[in-house]
Amino acid sequence: MAGEGGGTAGVRLRPPDNRLSERVVGWWRVQCLLTAAVPVTVLAVLGALIAPARPWLLTIAGVLAVLGLAGTAFFPAWWFRVHRWGGTDEAVYVRTGALWQEWRIAPMSRIQTVDTLRGPLEQAFRLATVIVTTASSKGAIKIEGLDHELAAELAEQLTRITQATPGDAT
Repeated sequence: MAGEGGGTAGVRLRPPDNRLSERVVGWWRVQCLLTAAVPVTVLAVLGALIAPARPWLLTIAGVLAVLGLAGTAFFPAWWFRVHRWGGTDEAVYVRTGALWQEWRIAPMSRIQTVDTLRGPLEQAFRLATVIVTTASSKGAIKIEGLDHELAAELAEQLTRITQATPGDAT
């Protein structure tokens, strides 16, 4: 996160160019599979137990399984291509979304806390999420899918820069 432009008059933005860890694709795929597996399993069990509804329940379970597998194969790779994060000495920002892109920007002077999160699946993939909390009504900025060591370094760096940045008087 090199500083761009001096001064505090405004934040000069550039498109975020930092990618997530490539391991995030596998993490997202497991999440998609688990999300699809729950309703498929419930419908399959019900189909096995309820003979009169068996054809309908198993057909729906099969359709959901095919859609879940197709989504698991396609979406995580697509998400990886469009999710980016970046930062300067003045702000941290993320761009998410494929069809509806969202840019979230947090000026250093507005950052309240910087946290890291590593759930069980993230730990298995050696990933972490950095959560940058501000007073924004939209909530915290989350940078998901970072290598866990990079996430720790980023959280430390953001904390250092935030502590050295004077708060906004507005």
